[in-house]
This record gives sequence, C-alpha cells and structure tokens, in this order.
Amino acid sequence: MKVIISVKNFNPSDHLKETIEKKFVKLEKYFSKDIVANVMISVERGKQKMEATINAKGMIFRAEESAVDVYECVDRVVDKLSSQMSRFKTKLQKKHKDNKELSFANIPEYDGEPEEIRVVKTKKFELEPMTTEEAIMQMELLNHTFFVFLNMESDSINVVYKRKNDDYGLLETTY
Repeated sequence: MKVIISVKNFNPSDHLKETIEKKFVKLEKYFSKDIVANVMISVERGKQKMEATINAKGMIFRAEESAVDVYECVDRVVDKLSSQMSRFKTKLQKKHKDNKELSFANIPEYDGEPEEIRVVKTKKFELEPMTTEEAIMQMELLNHTFFVFLNMESDSINVVYKRKNDDYGLLETTY
C-alpha cells in the first residue's frame, strides 16, 4: 500500500510520517499491493484533524478524526477503517467477490450484530437546472444539509452539501 500524506496548516515530523506509514501497513493485508491511501492532516480550531481515504476499485473507505494529539488521530483513523472492513465484510463479499483489490480472507469477522441497511423514506423530485450558487441558496431555504440539482453550467447532476465547518462542498458526477 502506498500512503500519500498531505498537510494543511501543519508541519509533520519525520517520526509522524513514519508512524502513519507503519500504522497503515497494518491495513495492507486487506488490499492488493497497488492500493493508495490518501491521508490529510490539518489543524482546525486548535485540534489536529486527520482524514484518510482508500479507493479500492469502486469501494471507497474513509475515516476522519480530530484530537489534541495527532498520534491519537492516527490510531483512531486506522481503527475506524479496520472496523468498516469488518462490519461490512459480508456485504462487500457479495458485491465485490471478483474484486482483486480486496482480500476478504484477512478481514476479521465482526463481533456485533450485522447492520441492516434500510431505506425508510423515498422522495421523488424534478431536477431543476440551476447554478451552484442557486442550489446552495435553495438548500439553505429548505434548511437541508445537502441538495441535488442539475448544474446548468456542466449539464450534469451535482450535489451541494454543508460541511462541518459551515463551508460548502460540491459533488460533481461523471459516468
């Protein structure tokens, strides 16, 4: 597994980089050797924040943690990623049995109750062509945390969402 470490408002020591790589090597047993783990470390509101994303051919594993100690973040993020693999092992095996990027034999069994994924409400709505700014305004007017719209600039379906720090994110779809 290749680990790419990015930083924002933070200067990591060599020891921290080595620790991150060492901890992420433990996750390597779940994936093929050519998988990339993207790790972002930043400082927000006096706390260290770590985000990690692993993309394994269509399956995206992501964990995020904040703590005063960055080494605590590393441990929590690795634990979360490992836990995700265990919790969803059965469902992942059914859907991705031919995916050579994942090694299911090495994923530990989950001790708890298997999670049932249920859809409790379905809504249908007509996509309105609008700009990103109009979509954000509509989202705020509805007091929602996300909004799906037809982006008139790119002619594609997009999603705007409110981030934890009250900024906005945009998801652009491709196919």
